[in-house]
Amino acid sequence: MLKLEVLADRPLKVYSALQKALSGELAIAPVKSAIEAPGFPAEVEDSIAVVIESSGSTGRPKRVALSAEAIAASAHSSASALGGQGQWLLALPVSYIAGINVLVRSIVSGTEPVIQEGNFDPRGFLELVDELGSEPRFTSLVPNQLQRLIDTARATGTADLSRLRSFNRILVGGQSVPSALLAEAGELGISVTRTYGSSETCGGCVYDGVPLPGTLVRLKEGKSGEIELGGPTLANGYLDDPERTADRFHSEAGIRWFRTGDSGRLDDGLLQVLGRMDDVIISGGIKVPLGALEQLVRSLPGFEDAVVIGESSERWGEVPVVFTTRSGLDLTQLRRAVEVRLGPEARPERIEILESIPMLDSGKPDRQALRSR
Repeated sequence: MLKLEVLADRPLKVYSALQKALSGELAIAPVKSAIEAPGFPAEVEDSIAVVIESSGSTGRPKRVALSAEAIAASAHSSASALGGQGQWLLALPVSYIAGINVLVRSIVSGTEPVIQEGNFDPRGFLELVDELGSEPRFTSLVPNQLQRLIDTARATGTADLSRLRSFNRILVGGQSVPSALLAEAGELGISVTRTYGSSETCGGCVYDGVPLPGTLVRLKEGKSGEIELGGPTLANGYLDDPERTADRFHSEAGIRWFRTGDSGRLDDGLLQVLGRMDDVIISGGIKVPLGALEQLVRSLPGFEDAVVIGESSERWGEVPVVFTTRSGLDLTQLRRAVEVRLGPEARPERIEILESIPMLDSGKPDRQALRSR
């Protein structure tokens, strides 16, 4: 058994402890606040190096148990896809797998990460870019962070745009990336790669629809259906939760698979993620996938930051509602565009204008907070 150290979200302290965890000296559980995360055991099995608590954006949090071998495999396969090792700039909480991955990749590559402490600040991030060396430069962001960086760089001028262009690759994940944001980054010469994965797969294991070396992808119904992932980066399971582990992890023909709960489609070998399978409402007796609807809405001009939530309706049972920070958007045009692509039952009931979209520390929209409205 290994001692489990519960560490608050302090990057430098987690970085030091993570090096010991990867060498098998202890196990760590980086959390937002040790006070707010009680109930961790004092010891865990020797095969566990890191315990990551999921964001809880769609339900109660899970404690994902990861081995040192799985975490290292993730770092090596990522480096292979990126064309080699390099130096990383950390701008994500290390209580989440994406932040941990930046530290692990730094350890594996033998480079010191440049760390932005505290809350994400675009101006501070851009200034930290100058502290990176000349070797390949990488960072990992969520879509909201990338958008704020681009907006800031556009406002401040050529030097900051050059800083963003200096990255060999910017990984963007945690949620679907608006097509308009990808297009804007491409037009500015910023190299962006979309990532897909979860804590249960040691983070992103599919880059721009292509599985990383060693990662297996299949869909339950052939070319569409629930996405299942396999390979060396899979978690051991959920800490002290055998029932949940058995529900999500299973073996078939000697291969271990993780049921993601996401729906997807394979087009010419490329994986397209369509959204959560349980993120569906019934409107007028017809299923409406909110993930696919949100992707469509975000692709429309002016709706790049939109979040779609379902709410009860006496007439239809449930209806979609669009939350955004942009004012002056036309509901009639939005409903018409949605109807053409997804049918009349998917038409949003209304647009809610907010000063800001509530976000989790991971950078994902806080859907629970939006539902509570």
